[in-house]
Amino acid sequence: MIRNEPIVCLTAIALVFFALGASAAQQIVCWKDASGKVIGCGDKIPPEYAGSATKELDKEGNVRKTNESAEEATKRKVQEKEQTLAKAEEKKRMVEQKRQDDALLNTFSNEKEIDLKRDRELRALDNFITQQNAALKSANERMVEIRKRAEIYEKDKKPLPPVIKEDLARAEREKARVEGEIAANEKAKTDTTANYAEYRRRFMELKGVAPVAAPATTVTPVAPATAKK
Repeated sequence: MIRNEPIVCLTAIALVFFALGASAAQQIVCWKDASGKVIGCGDKIPPEYAGSATKELDKEGNVRKTNESAEEATKRKVQEKEQTLAKAEEKKRMVEQKRQDDALLNTFSNEKEIDLKRDRELRALDNFITQQNAALKSANERMVEIRKRAEIYEKDKKPLPPVIKEDLARAEREKARVEGEIAANEKAKTDTTANYAEYRRRFMELKGVAPVAAPATTVTPVAPATAKK
């Protein structure tokens, strides 16, 4: 075996053929470094380059076989796996899109029905918010009443009784809970409006109808309850 490192490929092959003799050189193997550059040729690969990329040549110097390095093989397998997963995700997305499209076409006959359903859902959310605003008003009034009781002890520089502390903590928790529900329903209104706008756009696209701006909702916004300090 002859090894030339580093040297251009043609020179390396010529030296190998000269050393081995044309009659004996049935197969020549050239090996590469990590960058892919040929760094030597011979009748077999040195142990330290066993995992590198190689190419086999016949006695005329023609490439008969190319082997990728272990690193290249790993990268190729990772890429193939990523491509397979991407194709599976795309197929899954297309199946889900078809399911949604079929449901949309089976549910509505025209875009006006979409607008009406949107308004019904927004009206229901507004009703919830109205009820929650009433609950928030009660929670605020309850906190004011408890704080007035607490002020009596504070003026007399007396510690608050445990029952007042617990009542105040309970009122604060209730107020926070109701405020959270109001915020969640307000967000639901925004999401509902956006969702139905997309349903309308997609429905008209599937029907081959030119997009037309949806009419404004007829639902009257609910005024938030005034919080009392």
